[in-house]
Formats: sequence, C-alpha cells, structure tokens
Amino acid sequence: ITLPYDAPELSKATRSTAAIYLACGIDSSKASIFVQSHVRAHIELMWLLSSSTPIGWLNKMIQFKEKSRKAGNENVGVALLTYPVLMASDILLYQSDLVPVGEDQTQHLELTREISERVNNLYGGRKWKKLGGRGGSLFKVPEALIPPAGARVMSLTDGLSKMSKSAPSDLSRINLLDPKDVIVNKIKRCKTDSLPGLEFDNPERPECKNLLSVYQIITGKTKEEVVSECQDMNWGTFKATLTDALIDHLQPIQVRYEEIMSDPGYLDSILLDGAGKASEIADATLNNVYQAMGFLRR
Repeated sequence: ITLPYDAPELSKATRSTAAIYLACGIDSSKASIFVQSHVRAHIELMWLLSSSTPIGWLNKMIQFKEKSRKAGNENVGVALLTYPVLMASDILLYQSDLVPVGEDQTQHLELTREISERVNNLYGGRKWKKLGGRGGSLFKVPEALIPPAGARVMSLTDGLSKMSKSAPSDLSRINLLDPKDVIVNKIKRCKTDSLPGLEFDNPERPECKNLLSVYQIITGKTKEEVVSECQDMNWGTFKATLTDALIDHLQPIQVRYEEIMSDPGYLDSILLDGAGKASEIADATLNNVYQAMGFLRR
C-alpha cells in the first residue's frame, strides 16, 4: 500500500500469495504462514523502532530514492520512507538468526541490523534489568542468507534491470501462474544478443547470463552442468529448452495452487493457525520492548 493500488484486489492478492507459498512446498507444520496485518505486533513494534531510527538512515535507502523519483514527491506517502522500519519489525519480532534475501534486499537487512543494535544499546542490558526485565539483548542481530544462484533475477526485457512484479510490462517477468502459451511467448520475445554460443561470465552479455541463471535455478543443475549442456547452443535451441524447463517446473505448482484456491476453508485455517503461532512469539518480543522502553504495563 506504499504505492497506489486497487483496494478490492488486496485481499484477493493476499490469499493468492498464501496459496502460492503452500503450492511451492512450504510445509505449514514447520513454518507459520500468516497475514502480516493479522499479527498486530508488527505495526506496534514498527512504531517503537521508528522512535530510535534516524531519518538520515531512511533517506539513504536506494529503493526509496528510486521509487520516489519515479512517482514524484507529491505522490509519495510517508509509508514508502518508513517501510524499511516495518521490514525490520517483521524480522526482529521473531528473533531471526538468518533472513533469506536477494541481493537487492541486503541494504534493508543491514538497516535492520543497525536498528537492532541501536535499540539493544539504548534499552537493553542493565537498563532493561533495572526495569524488571531479564537483561541482555532485546533482539538478535540477524545475518543474511543469500542463495548461491538466483540471488538477483533480472528482467526478460533488460538484463541490467531486476525482474519485478511492479514493472510496467508483463513481458519483463515470468509469473508463477503464467499459462504455457504465455511462457512460450515471453521467452520467444525476451531480449538476447547476436553473439555466438552461450556463456555466464561475459559482462557484455547480461541477458545471456540471466537466462542461463534462470535455467540453472529451475533445473537444479550446477553452473558447470549448464555450461556443458548449453555453451554451444544457438538462441533458438536454448529458448526452446528454457521454455520447456519453465513449464515443467511451474506446472505442478500451478496444479497445487488451483487445488488450494478451490478450498477456501483450508486456506483460512492455515492462515488462522499461522497467525496464532506467530502472535505467541511476536507478543513476547513486543512485551519485552515495551518493558525495556519504560511503558506502563497493560
């Protein structure tokens, strides 16, 4: 909601995203899948963290600079500036050790680390103990977990730009629910170059590196295996190979997605249970922060 959106579509998109998580194989018995707004501790902790976050830190955020420049100051809400603090709240509430991120999110995670260290120094340790708390750190300082391949998937129409759901052209991305004919068309029309052979490590060929990386991710092959298989292919042959691999990879996800969406009661129960489990952990963290910051207990 930091940028203009269609309000009636928000709840539909939320349910769809949850169904995609499940369809991709996340096990709800091991991981709590829930709607952020169903756990109120997220927004409460964000407000508390905001009081200790210098605005200069937020002004440095690259995504804020880029999006505000495109939209213009009159069209940018405060939420776009403060969104990284909410992201920090999302992470710190659960005392996370590792946070899986793409390369474009490392700056936001570094901000989370800085906020956690600052709040720990301001309110943790002996100061918290004097107020009746256990003392020590209020938050763990999380580390990034960046995958060795696919940490930054680029656009199909520009190998130097990130693949993004918010990009104007749908041709720039592969959506998890794209039907076969759409995938065929997108790969057929995606940007390539006129050089012979295929290679990962030529900086002059960003589209080539990106498409090979996508193939590597969805097939589970090593970089060396992809090079051995594809280095002598022409673009026509490789595009057909990539298209088939994408369709094969996404088809079972799409089938499972439709099954989940056809059973709203099942999806609702997963989200309700997930929010309950998440709230137990989040509320414990939030109560500690309230106590350490000197708030009157409820």
